[in-house]
Amino acid sequence: MTDLSTAQHLTVVEHPMVQHKLSIMRDKNTSTAKFRQLLREISMLLAYEVTRHLPMTTQQIETPMCPMDAPVLKGRKLALVSILRAGNGLLDGILELIPSARVGFVGLYRDPETLKPVQYYCKLPSEMSERVVIVVDPMLATGNSLAKAIDLLKEAGARKIIFLCLLAAPEGVQRMKEAHPDVPVITAALDERLNDHGYIVPGLGDAGDRLYGTK
Repeated sequence: MTDLSTAQHLTVVEHPMVQHKLSIMRDKNTSTAKFRQLLREISMLLAYEVTRHLPMTTQQIETPMCPMDAPVLKGRKLALVSILRAGNGLLDGILELIPSARVGFVGLYRDPETLKPVQYYCKLPSEMSERVVIVVDPMLATGNSLAKAIDLLKEAGARKIIFLCLLAAPEGVQRMKEAHPDVPVITAALDERLNDHGYIVPGLGDAGDRLYGTK
């Protein structure tokens, strides 16, 4: 069994199906409906990677043939925490794979003057200290909002946290490594950089706008 503490700080999932679906999502001509469908599909594929190091134990069951000690997940049910609003696109797909997970939400916006993240909503499951917590947001850009969200989770008692995203910028990865080196980052791609407006390049645009058809 591999403990969560041994996971790498950054893991890029290079599975061919993940990369293929991500390429279609990057295309500016991909429709909102298709983007939404692909996000659900890719989130399920990424969920296999993000749950790779979950702690296991055994439970005695009886098969039609005989009793056995069968491997099962250890501890309380997972907590999935979506960073609003785009995180909900990843959340939906992961819940199809892990329907028993508890779900929380963190809402943050960037103050236009200070450029610092401001919290406007936070609702989390109970017993956070006893759960593995998977935080989801399609984009890791500057990392400032994510670092703030992780602060909130740790204040609520969370101790085992993993972050899952579609795209990450080097600046965001570095920010997380400095602010929360104990939180593994799992992504489908590490892109080149941020532009002057804080968007990931080459990226895929604003994930929330493309997911919900807004501008």
